[in-house]
Amino acid sequence: MAQYSLGLDFGTESARALLVELGTGRETATAVAKYKHGVIDHALPSSGEKLPGDWALQHPKDYLTSLGATVRRVLKDSGVSAEDIVGIGIDFTSATIIPVDQKGTPLCFKDEFADVPHAWVKLWKHHGAQRQADRMNEVASDRGEAFLQRCGGRISSEYLFPKIWETLENAPAVYDAAWTFVEGGDWVVWQLTGQLLRNACAAGYKALWSKSDGFPSSEFFRALDPRLKNVVSEKIHGEVVPAGQNAGGLTARMAKKLGLKHGTPVGVGGIDAHVAVPGATVVGPGTLCLVMGTSFCHMIVHPEFHAVSGICGIVEDGIIPGYFGYEAGQAAGGDVYAWFVNSTVPAEYAREARKRKIDLHALLEEKAGALGPGGGGLVALDWLNGNRSVLNNTDLSGAIVGLTLGTKPEEIYRALIEATAFGTRTIIENFEAHGIGVDSVCACGGLPEKNRLVMRIFADVTGREFGVAASQQATALGAAMFGAVAAGSARGGYDSIVDAAANMARRKDERFAPDAGVKSAYDDLFAEYTKLYDYFGRGANNVMANLKRIKGYPTT
Repeated sequence: MAQYSLGLDFGTESARALLVELGTGRETATAVAKYKHGVIDHALPSSGEKLPGDWALQHPKDYLTSLGATVRRVLKDSGVSAEDIVGIGIDFTSATIIPVDQKGTPLCFKDEFADVPHAWVKLWKHHGAQRQADRMNEVASDRGEAFLQRCGGRISSEYLFPKIWETLENAPAVYDAAWTFVEGGDWVVWQLTGQLLRNACAAGYKALWSKSDGFPSSEFFRALDPRLKNVVSEKIHGEVVPAGQNAGGLTARMAKKLGLKHGTPVGVGGIDAHVAVPGATVVGPGTLCLVMGTSFCHMIVHPEFHAVSGICGIVEDGIIPGYFGYEAGQAAGGDVYAWFVNSTVPAEYAREARKRKIDLHALLEEKAGALGPGGGGLVALDWLNGNRSVLNNTDLSGAIVGLTLGTKPEEIYRALIEATAFGTRTIIENFEAHGIGVDSVCACGGLPEKNRLVMRIFADVTGREFGVAASQQATALGAAMFGAVAAGSARGGYDSIVDAAANMARRKDERFAPDAGVKSAYDDLFAEYTKLYDYFGRGANNVMANLKRIKGYPTT
């Protein structure tokens, strides 16, 4: 009889459950549930209090509601017995931080904190802690802290500790009341098993932890703020453990709620993009895994440690055991294309799309595909949500140069795709300049399935062949694979993620090979992109930060 693993994927706006057959990787059933409150970036649901423009919160109740809805749905749709599900794996966006009490109750559930924004979940793309991050970078640099080499030389405002310090400075009562600040993925595992463990993936990439040194010292935190001296011992509870380890069995209460078997092994959580890597078949060096969703993540493993500037993190065993895992990223990818389609495309294009019974993205893909490289005479910067790599600056914003009264929507659309491809090329070239070779790319996520033009442009711009993961949901598949590893071969699973990938992950037959002639044309356009990149991104002109200040955004 077939056995299965369940992957639970908690994204930015929704949660997904995926049921996978262990022996073949066949995806038996999937279900998605959108979070009722979505991304809370305008006003607090409890009071209606307006939030600053760089805030992004969530409601933890949405995670539990979506969990129950998706798991019950896949069980119903598949007809699979709970007895045949051998393991459960979890992935989550990160750093997504929840202040909780000792029982794991989020502080925003309590009456006294319901109207305090800092008591709510701070989503990964919450950038309200930029000032704290900047100060942390100054102090870490002055002290020569070794952990800076592991985070590309710069701490991001998206990380755990800037968000905690932001809470301490602006809502000390929340800081005092919090027994711990926990990652969303670790909180879900806690709800499922009754055990609080911290996944090494999120701890390493988003909380400055390392396998050899642990968290930063109390002396570093005291240099930031004397009140933070004991932040690790007082506010960061739970053992740090690697992905794939069994976090414990499913509790009787949660088993009844979800319709699963009491005691089913639950794996330690991981970051969504990172667990997608083996789900896209990447388990060794040389191939970059490009996770293409609302934002883009660039993941690669290497047997040695290299200090790479401008990336998001380097963690030993952080992605695949036995390797150092390197992460870089673009803070907006699919979000850039969606912004353009949803906000600026004229009505006549919408009418044409309806008449032809295609969506606007497909229409623009067709029209933009008829153009050549830089066919609109435009070059754009892809920083509509700031720059994650290699500048790591959330004060940066987007730009389009070359607009005329004759510019057409498809020309802008293509320029935006080219800009995101240039951003990826910048990241690849940065890896290679620091000794991390990138021979090929395997893409996964929603975009490779939806937009062939994007894949073609990315291959031509980077000069690399692009493969595509067979699964349209490599992240949830990767979570299911880690759930199988948590179960182990003795229970019908696998003893390593490499074994799980060999049996459960596949690639599509289609490849996107670069066109040498088109690549040459893109080299010229990339040179112009790089000039703008350096001019606006490296301090020659701070107009982007100044414009945010004028608009009223907090900025450095």
